[in-house]
Amino acid sequence: MTIKNFSTRTKKYRNSLQHTILLLVLFIVFFWIYFFTIMPNLIASFVVPLFQPTMRQQAKIGFAKFQGLAWGSTAKENVAQATGKEISQKLINKEYIFDFSFHSRNEEENGYVKSSGEWYAKAPVLGEEPIILEPWIGFAFLAAVFAFVTSLLLTMFMPSSLGIMAVLFDRQIENTKVKLRLQTGFADEIIELLIMPDDKLAEKELPEVRSAFRMVWDRTMTEDIASPFQSARFEDVFDEDTDIVFFRNEAIYTRIKEFFSDFVVIEIIDIKHALLWRRNRFHVPKGFRLYMSHYFTEKYSNLVTGLAYGGAALLIVAVGIRGLKFIPAARPSFILLAITLEFTMLSLLARTLMYTEEEERMDKMLKKMEDANRSQLEALRGQQADIHQLSNALVGQTAEIIRSRVENAIEEYMTSGDQIQRVVAEEIAKKIMFQLKEENHSTRYKSFGGETRR
Repeated sequence: MTIKNFSTRTKKYRNSLQHTILLLVLFIVFFWIYFFTIMPNLIASFVVPLFQPTMRQQAKIGFAKFQGLAWGSTAKENVAQATGKEISQKLINKEYIFDFSFHSRNEEENGYVKSSGEWYAKAPVLGEEPIILEPWIGFAFLAAVFAFVTSLLLTMFMPSSLGIMAVLFDRQIENTKVKLRLQTGFADEIIELLIMPDDKLAEKELPEVRSAFRMVWDRTMTEDIASPFQSARFEDVFDEDTDIVFFRNEAIYTRIKEFFSDFVVIEIIDIKHALLWRRNRFHVPKGFRLYMSHYFTEKYSNLVTGLAYGGAALLIVAVGIRGLKFIPAARPSFILLAITLEFTMLSLLARTLMYTEEEERMDKMLKKMEDANRSQLEALRGQQADIHQLSNALVGQTAEIIRSRVENAIEEYMTSGDQIQRVVAEEIAKKIMFQLKEENHSTRYKSFGGETRR
């Protein structure tokens, strides 16, 4: 991949203003839905069944659901009259009151006092004083987290021109391709075959993949006798009856794993799965894994860990203040904030750890480095021998200049990252050596013949 092509692809998958605006709009909409609709109903469905009068108690007193998210105890004969009506002082007996609405109440009309930004819960098991929950303190953060996660999840299904997570997934696919090319030294055409989904690779013909697979096979040759694929030649295992999908997934991936590392194969497989997401947006977990494993965990793992510890510290402080009675038992909103914050941070930490790749054993890494260095040393020795023969064939002052320039050019091409350039350089070197040897032999023959005739 050239620098120009890489820059073009990176620019194509760059975050822009429409991604941010759309994410912000989605966040506001979902925050409104979660905070003003889902959260009150969720808390009410948890608290009311837990603290409402038991069935035996309801045989003596009535318990009615009033208009909105309000419940209260009333006289047995007033249950039918109170159900669905606005809660009022005339209809309740004030023993059980649960109000999770965003309406203000007063003593004269409703029989109890609460502001529009409070939730009210009163039951004998909760104590003499009613419990006042402040949703903007205790539950706004949780609603914001749910809204943000929902917005991000929705953008994963959108086109890359609109969804911020979609463009991040696509950009990570291209970045990981470049990373693979730098790690392996393979050309773009080989990388595309290695990461191609199985169904697409199955459509390829054998001649289309033979040369690429042979190059990978030869490049990953090692001297590790423990590997089952080291002693076989490529022609011995690849013929007209070979299943190219099985051959790539088993033989090629195994050789890459043994020669480079487990991480390289994991990157290849994760990109292959992410390409399925690019083709069908409903494969969200596949694209999400590539982004989390090869970008988010590598860049933000320490930050997430620090946030989790910070949330734990806040929770400890909140519980300590509550133990010192500086936070009344009737107003536990700050405690709820600390709990939800720590819950969110620990959930994020758990998700990050799930997608963090395990470290490879040090002995295996050293062995692979040794094999790679040995292979590189053998290649350099062969190049040195060819250059030495070439330099011996060149004589004279002009030949010294030519020899120096040829050596520098061959060294530059041999050490370049482009496999095609290395192959071309080797063939050029062979041609030059052959021609020089022929000319040298012809010159010696003519000189010998001239001396004989003289």
